[in-house]
Amino acid sequence: MNNKKTFSPIRIGMKMFQGALIGLGAILPGVSGGVLMVVFGVYKSVMEFLADPFRKFKSHFPPLFPYGVGLLIGFLGVAQILSMLLDKYPAPSVCVFIGLITGMLPSLFREAGKEGRSGASIVSMIIAMGFLFALLIGLRVMSVQIQPNIGWYLFCGFCLALSVIAPGMSFSTLLMPLGLYEPFVSGLGSLDMAVCIPGGLGAMATVLLFSRAVNALFNNYYSVAFHAIVGIVIAATVMIIPFESFTVSATAAAVNVICIVGGIVAALVLDKFNQKFEVE
Repeated sequence: MNNKKTFSPIRIGMKMFQGALIGLGAILPGVSGGVLMVVFGVYKSVMEFLADPFRKFKSHFPPLFPYGVGLLIGFLGVAQILSMLLDKYPAPSVCVFIGLITGMLPSLFREAGKEGRSGASIVSMIIAMGFLFALLIGLRVMSVQIQPNIGWYLFCGFCLALSVIAPGMSFSTLLMPLGLYEPFVSGLGSLDMAVCIPGGLGAMATVLLFSRAVNALFNNYYSVAFHAIVGIVIAATVMIIPFESFTVSATAAAVNVICIVGGIVAALVLDKFNQKFEVE
């Protein structure tokens, strides 16, 4: 009966759909592919597979394959569209992303407390939140701008992979203040090899070097690590709010509010829908 459920077309389609959303989350500003993997219940399996792919291939690869297909579709299919939307409608686009991540916070906080909450968990959340606030505010104050090149695209790949293997880490939170996000996403969308190759190498190196360590961290200090991620998500979300766009006009402010509310509703609906299709 379990096998029949696992290999049903609806279930496979659901996995591919969730994989596409993970791919979207890996590239959307303020959203984390790792967070979505946690929300969809596949993060632990993915990290176990990445930490030991040869031994875990038979047991982990088949059930994860539909997610991988969906991830590629979501990631590559949206890059060019996202670049265009951010260029033409920057504030409304970012507000939709803010709504999505805000709507996921209840499920993220629920997941963080799955193994209990302690004083250390709350402290780790506050410290992580404060650290990211300080880092991003410092970057803004210093007005750091960087000229994109091969070395920086390697760094972009590192940040991209980190946003997948470390839930809550969104690579856009570092790349946007540095002026690297739009050229990187645009290069991925147009399949510019000068961007894709170094970005891919940076991502692969990050997975190989850090996936085992991240897996061990969450296995041994789940609550503390996950609450730190919640702090990071909150800080990253606040820092990408386009406050200045709310003062342009009443119409612009209304559009932004509608986009945020729409994102929240979409995230809550997705969470409810996901709970009906419990993942192994």
